[in-house]
Formats: sequence, C-alpha cells, structure tokens
Amino acid sequence: QGTRLDSLLQEDGLNEDVQAAALKRALAETIAERMASASLTKVEMARRMCTSRSQLDRVLDPAYTAVQFDTLVRAAGALGLELRITMR
Repeated sequence: QGTRLDSLLQEDGLNEDVQAAALKRALAETIAERMASASLTKVEMARRMCTSRSQLDRVLDPAYTAVQFDTLVRAAGALGLELRITMR
C-alpha cells in the first residue's frame, strides 16, 4: 500500500531517482561512519580499494549516484564488510 507521495513520484517518473538517491546517501553515510570508526583516512581507504582518492570522493558523495557496483564492493571489502543487495 503506497502513500500519496509514492503515487506522485510514480506519476512523475521520479520514483527510481528518489530511491537511487536515498540508497546512495545511506551507502555513503555507512562507508564514512565505518571509515571514521576505523580511523581510516581517505588516502588509506583509497589505497585499500586500489583506486584513486577522487573515485573515493565520488563514493562518499551522497548526490553522486553513478558509482559502479564493483567500486562499492571494493569499498565494503576495504572495511571488512560484505555488500548485499536485495530486490523485493
């Protein structure tokens, strides 16, 4: 059962964009929090991911939703986490 907002977003074709933005924000926040709790700098995190600092900045940018899946997997792995995706 959806809400009025869900219906409006669906009608305007924005539902997927809003969902992508919300998911990316949650991922970026989780990665940043885990980095902070592990006292990892961006330089060290990028090194562990075998990527550039600028690529890590895109991962941590909640507004940048075009991050590649393998980059998110590497970010999770660098923090000792496993990325899981569920479709319902």
